[in-house]
Amino acid sequence: MPITDDIKKTLSDPTPLYALAGVGDLAYEKLREVPGKVEELTADRKATQEKAAARFQEAQAALVGAQAKVTETVNTLPTDLKELQEKAQTFALQQVGRAAELAVKAMEAYEELAVRGKAVVDKGRGGSAEAGSAAAEQPAEVTEVVVDFEARSAAGEPVEGELVDDAPAPKKTTRARKADTEK
Repeated sequence: MPITDDIKKTLSDPTPLYALAGVGDLAYEKLREVPGKVEELTADRKATQEKAAARFQEAQAALVGAQAKVTETVNTLPTDLKELQEKAQTFALQQVGRAAELAVKAMEAYEELAVRGKAVVDKGRGGSAEAGSAAAEQPAEVTEVVVDFEARSAAGEPVEGELVDDAPAPKKTTRARKADTEK
């Protein structure tokens, strides 16, 4: 009969029923809190949505501003490139002109030094004064080349390396040296 005693004891003990009633009461209490929590969450959700909408509008305004800047930059870019290209071409032409002018000046200096050297050699040999008159004619030709170059570059005509080629070739003094060595 021990089983019947256990059954009687189990049926007569109200503790499990009390536990079941306690669970029901706790569930009822928690369910009563649900509407307040739902309202709280709804209010938080609305505030979060408003913040998100404000941030979205700010981001959209920033995007529109950035797009306007990009559009403006892109629209000004081609004209800037054209302007830079024109400036570069002008600068290049100026530098070609300066290089040609310096080449002419260098040639002129070379000619003057050659004439001076010829005069020294002639003087050492007891030579003539014809060397001085030839030297006086040479710089005038070089000056004409420089003036022609400046006029052509000012007129916008293409200027090539022809100016240096048209310049008179320097006079060679090797014959005088050979004559000195033969004597």
